Amino acid sequence: MQLRLIQAKRTKNTVPTEAVRALAGVMHDKAAAKGILITTAWFGKASRDFAQRTGRMELIDGRGLKAPLLEHLSIDALIGLPKLPPGWETRDVH
Repeated sequence: MQLRLIQAKRTKNTVPTEAVRALAGVMHDKAAAKGILITTAWFGKASRDFAQRTGRMELIDGRGLKAPLLEHLSIDALIGLPKLPPGWETRDVH
């Protein structure tokens, strides 16, 4: 069985790249096959690029979190952020 690590971050701003790199370090230390970092906020380009280069990380932002919450848990989540992240629309958080 392959180990998968999941980490969740609740924040109102961009998740720092250091958080993504830290998860990669734990993945390496534990020989995990995959790492998933979930946030209520969003990831910057450097974080997305780093995760893509590893080939074993999945980043799920607040916009991507809403659909599985509704589908699997019947939770219609409202994500409260002080500003809309780049590229998001109001429907992505309400």
